[in-house]
Amino acid sequence: MLHHMFDPELVAPDRIRPLARKEYDRMVEVGILEEDEKIELLRGQLVTMSPVGSQHCAIVEWLNERLIRQLDPRYGVRPQMPFAADDWSEPEPDITVRRKDPTLRDHPRELLLLIEVSDSSLRKDRGLKLRIYAASGVPEYWIFDLQHDCVEVYTEPNGESYARVEVRRGDDVLRPALLPGVAIPLAEMPR
Repeated sequence: MLHHMFDPELVAPDRIRPLARKEYDRMVEVGILEEDEKIELLRGQLVTMSPVGSQHCAIVEWLNERLIRQLDPRYGVRPQMPFAADDWSEPEPDITVRRKDPTLRDHPRELLLLIEVSDSSLRKDRGLKLRIYAASGVPEYWIFDLQHDCVEVYTEPNGESYARVEVRRGDDVLRPALLPGVAIPLAEMPR
C-alpha cells in the first residue's frame, strides 16, 4: 500500500514553511479546514488534538460551571476555544479565563488563567504548550494530570518556562492568584 503522508525526515528543516496564525484563521474562515477537525496551530505547525475521554469531559464541564458561578460578569470563561498566543500559535486550551473586552474582534491574547485537562496529552501540555503559554505571558497555568490524580499549578512566567510550580491533590483548594474569591476544591472533582 502506498502511503502519501509527509515525512519530515526527507525535507531539510529550513525548507519547511511554518503557517502564521493569520493564515490559519483565514483557512478556518473560508472553510479550507473542516469545522469539526480537531487541530490546533502550535509554533506554525498544524497539530492534531488528543481525543477526549469521559473523565476529561466531566472535569472540563465541572471547572466551567465552578468558574462561571464564582466570577463576576467582568470575566469571561472560554471552554475549548482558541487563544491567540502569538503570531505562530493558536492553541485551544480546555478552559481560559480573561477580562471581558467588548471591543475585542479577535481571539484573546491576554488571559488570567489557562487550564488543560491531560491524560494522553500530558507530554505536550507539559512541554510545547507550557513553553508557548509561558512565552505568551499567561500568568497562571493549571494542568489537571489525570494519570497521577493531581493538579500542577504553574505561575511566574519567565521566558519559555515558569519560575514556580506546585502540585496540588486530595483536599487542596485551588485559588487563582488573579481571580480573588475563586476557590476550586479538588475533593469535589469528578472521578
